[in-house]
Amino acid sequence: MLTVHHLENSRSQRILWLLEELEVDYEIQRYERDKTTGLAPPELFAVHPLGKSPVISDDGVTVAESGLIVEYLIEKYGNGRLMPEIATPEHLQFRYWIHYAEGTFMPLMIISLILTRIETAPMPFFLKPVAKKIAEKTRAAYSGPNTKLNLDYLETTLQNSAWFCGAEMSGADIMLSFPIEAAATRVNLSKDYPALEEFRQRIRKRPAYERALEKGGPYIY
Repeated sequence: MLTVHHLENSRSQRILWLLEELEVDYEIQRYERDKTTGLAPPELFAVHPLGKSPVISDDGVTVAESGLIVEYLIEKYGNGRLMPEIATPEHLQFRYWIHYAEGTFMPLMIISLILTRIETAPMPFFLKPVAKKIAEKTRAAYSGPNTKLNLDYLETTLQNSAWFCGAEMSGADIMLSFPIEAAATRVNLSKDYPALEEFRQRIRKRPAYERALEKGGPYIY
């Protein structure tokens, strides 16, 4: 039986959604974050040396990293679904977006989260203005402009096609769903990026997405 090691409020939710789209039988091993640190529990280190999620176990094989898991599952269980035909321009785009989601876009969302935590972390009152200034300058000089650049890029892409690899949904859309959801907590997609907001609402209405959310539980970006 394929097992998804599912950490609450994590990117492993995408893997549940993918498996529902592929109609693959699986079981969920649930893990809760530490209430103080927000980090994954030690039990995940027994599954993978880095103690991160998502991780899957399948026929004695352990696979980590979201992009690799998506490729592995589609290649093994997809039967041609959710992946453009190999050696086509669409397939190259498919591979690009899968790597882009975690390699380029998601780090910007993590930096944004860290900056917010720096501003709100408990500290002596005389240090708060310093922390706030550091966060503001980092946003103004780096994370803000780069986030806008990437959101503009994604918006333009979806203005030209229904999905990121053309007319059909693929695993690339599943990979990009999480950073786009994270971006929606930081910017007004409805106002500034309507194509991305339409994409976000469209995926949420998919039956497989709804089933995955029921099984995995609600999560906060």
